[in-house]
Amino acid sequence: MTLPSSNRLAITWLGHSTFVLTTPGGKRIVTDPWLEGNPMCPKGTHIDAADLILLTHGHSDHSGDIVSVSRATGAPILAVYELALWLEGKGLHNVQGMGIGGTLAVAGLEVTMVPALHTSSAIEHDVPVYVGLATGFVVRMENEQTIYFAGDTALFGDMRLIAEIHRPDIAFLPIGDRYTMGPEAAALACRMLGVRQVVPMHYGTFPELTGRPERLETLLAPHGVDVLVLKPGDTAS
Repeated sequence: MTLPSSNRLAITWLGHSTFVLTTPGGKRIVTDPWLEGNPMCPKGTHIDAADLILLTHGHSDHSGDIVSVSRATGAPILAVYELALWLEGKGLHNVQGMGIGGTLAVAGLEVTMVPALHTSSAIEHDVPVYVGLATGFVVRMENEQTIYFAGDTALFGDMRLIAEIHRPDIAFLPIGDRYTMGPEAAALACRMLGVRQVVPMHYGTFPELTGRPERLETLLAPHGVDVLVLKPGDTAS
């Protein structure tokens, strides 16, 4: 795929929780790569260039294309320690394990792993395998702008600590409900985080993911938080 060039953050959504983020300095971040089998991802989409891959947890709708994207791009993967070990066992080499609360400098960016309230596993021989805790990430970019990529999570009180410590400008939050928080909880999360913009994700992929961005917009309108709604394949900056 062709990535945009800009002196601002460019956000390309490929459906579900898969994004390609191009930082003001031109670094390309891929989140939770799931292309093949993702019903929202535009057909024929390939990711063949990246500087960093963030993997929040092991579920297949977030890690389904981690091997192919890693091999195509050669980009380092950041993942919680147990998931990193599992990926190395699959033959991937450029994997950097982390623990929640830790920070790494990668590709000129400062990346902190933060908690998520969710589960995490991979499937081997039709059996779930433990691959560590689910996580989120905070990324401080070259211009000091900070984003919070929540991964799959419920609302949790320590989002106030993420706000206090990291002061994110933009949050990427799941809103689909059933397996993550829905729009009502996501709206409260935005207020707890103190962000000026939110990018909804993890909705509409399957019928049971019923949360919709229109509801999030309604809830946040009184609070002045911009809701950036993208269609799969769209880019905004």
